[in-house]
Amino acid sequence: MTLPRTPSFRLTGKRALVTGASSGIGEGCAVALAEAGAEVWLAARGLDKLHALQAEMAAEGWVTHVLAMDVADVATTDSQIAEHGPFDILVNSAGLARHSPAVDTTLEDYNQVTDLNVRGAYFLTRAVARGLLAAQKPGSLINISSQMAHVGGIDRGVYCATKHAVEGFTKSMAIEWGSARIRVNTICPTFIRTPLAEQTLAIPERRKWIEEKIKLGRVGEVTDIMGGVIYLASDASALVTGSSLLIDGGWTAD
Repeated sequence: MTLPRTPSFRLTGKRALVTGASSGIGEGCAVALAEAGAEVWLAARGLDKLHALQAEMAAEGWVTHVLAMDVADVATTDSQIAEHGPFDILVNSAGLARHSPAVDTTLEDYNQVTDLNVRGAYFLTRAVARGLLAAQKPGSLINISSQMAHVGGIDRGVYCATKHAVEGFTKSMAIEWGSARIRVNTICPTFIRTPLAEQTLAIPERRKWIEEKIKLGRVGEVTDIMGGVIYLASDASALVTGSSLLIDGGWTAD
């Protein structure tokens, strides 16, 4: 009898692009991928934070590069991906939230959030896939979505709309590129303790609502996401595409 062996979680020899890498979930994903052996391209709008992160990662012996990137600028992003790709792995963690009651939503807030969360994410995923298709390489493309892609939320009409949209195009792209062995998935976190989430966690009634909804009884940490991104990026998830990995402490279980 020949025993089966667990597929490798290692990413040695892989090139990964992480957007929104300057803080929070993006930073955690970049570190996780580098720990697993990937060469990681750190992308965000602000270079100062990226260079500081690169220096810390270099001290660990990890290979990284820094790239100033505004995902909402589709034309420039396309050029950058064409110049520096192909990338075996994409983690798109660039995102924006403008929370308000739906009756108070401004056109400016709507446009800014959708331009980054939907339009930018869509065309970034397409750009990385184009590079893989041209090189005839497989790949794993991961969009950081949200538990709010599966439920509604207080004052989150626009944000929920964008994340539902990400789930939709992720499934369609997974179908389209499956035969080329390009996998497309999302990670859907609950509230994770990041600068983006602090604006909500600082409001006592919102904090109470969050803690009641998370069945495990605590707000998430960046480290809670890191294992999931390695799983989806690696051969351990070779048959997973068009799926959502919910890391939500049970929020969406009911």
